Amino acid sequence: MPEKGLTSFIIQYISERKQPKREALEKEEVKALAGAGSPAKQAAIKNDYARQYAELDEKYEVRNWLSDAARRASQISLVTHALKYFNGYAKGSSVYQSSDNINKSYFSSAFLKNPELDAVANAAALDIAKLLQTEYQGDSLIASLIRNDTSALAKLAENEQQLAEWISGFKQVLTSANPASHKLAKQIYFPIGDGQYHLISPLFATSLAHVLHEHLTASRFSEEAKEINAAVKAGTWHSQPRTTYLQTALQKFGGTKPQNISYLNSARGGRVRLLSSAAPVWQSINKPPLQHKTIFHFRSEFAWLARASVAGLKRHLLSSYTKQNNEEIRQQRLSYVDEIIDILFNYVTGIQQPEFANWSKDTNCELKRSQQLWLDPLRSKTDEHFRFEREAGDWQKEVARDFGYWLSRQLSVNPLNMGEVERRYFSTAALFKKRLREMEQDLKEELL
Repeated sequence: MPEKGLTSFIIQYISERKQPKREALEKEEVKALAGAGSPAKQAAIKNDYARQYAELDEKYEVRNWLSDAARRASQISLVTHALKYFNGYAKGSSVYQSSDNINKSYFSSAFLKNPELDAVANAAALDIAKLLQTEYQGDSLIASLIRNDTSALAKLAENEQQLAEWISGFKQVLTSANPASHKLAKQIYFPIGDGQYHLISPLFATSLAHVLHEHLTASRFSEEAKEINAAVKAGTWHSQPRTTYLQTALQKFGGTKPQNISYLNSARGGRVRLLSSAAPVWQSINKPPLQHKTIFHFRSEFAWLARASVAGLKRHLLSSYTKQNNEEIRQQRLSYVDEIIDILFNYVTGIQQPEFANWSKDTNCELKRSQQLWLDPLRSKTDEHFRFEREAGDWQKEVARDFGYWLSRQLSVNPLNMGEVERRYFSTAALFKKRLREMEQDLKEELL
């Protein structure tokens, strides 16, 4: 049997799938024989396992395995646009869209010459997805089937009929027999005339998102990026330009089980990086708070940014002071508090930028230690003692307490009497803890 190119890979892949199962059987046999008392029992055990070995060999015989895989291929879809990113419980169709004959006036997945296909499938069929997608010597089985090159399978097929069955079976992963949307899918009624509409069901461009994710990740964490950043930090020349992406966002899919959304989503840890699409707005450059002992001070930059929201919360509390507390009042109060927290963490993000790294080392810095640990995380890379203090995490409680004390003090006007209960409410706000946890999680990548 020829063993060249993709043909060799297919044979090797099937063998590697078989080997762990063979080893597991051998361990079971040894354990069973050790517990057998008589030669008769040992002989019976050997016969039983000989039968199991024969069944395993038959199942993983190349042609048999490929025929079974071609039949099971209907359980998997290799797609460029997936549905479950909008709702993990949606049961509709995902789509494979080639880049041929697509209007390329807009930036889209059509620009990808060789898009990495995503797998939306029954988990039991992911072995087929891996066989089809794994690149070997610059090629893959699915790529060869897309361009109608069936030579790799032809060398293994017993006859033309078997080859046709394999090709038909594996190509099922690129088509949906009965395309359908779902009640949990995103749907848009687009007007086309008097009382007439097109029902549009947009899908998530998972292949495009994956390329963007890999590109942004490489620009920040590749070896070349690290060398460039080191050169910038040292003030030396580097032959390659430094590429940065400002105001990116991180969107997560699938929660603790990203594999339930798709294969590529699982490979990304459920994360998709997003570029900012906002129009440019002139803003003053943030400056590290060197001259303040705390950022929770009425003259601080954060206090100035949050002044309108704090005033709005104060007005709301005063207007509802004599009213009976109800759901609407509580929700409005929570909305104002969340807005102030968002302003705080946006401000913190601006201070934590790489261009300000190590600012807290300045001898003129008067900021309290807990806030230095919060606002200057990149100092951990060069200051071991600072890193140990930061990883201990005690500073987080102090920061939350300072925030709660500051906000309660801002709102303490007659007849509002803000005390320890209110301070604790602000300090333990759900959004504050969530934002702090997410920020620290994202920083882990940069601090590696």
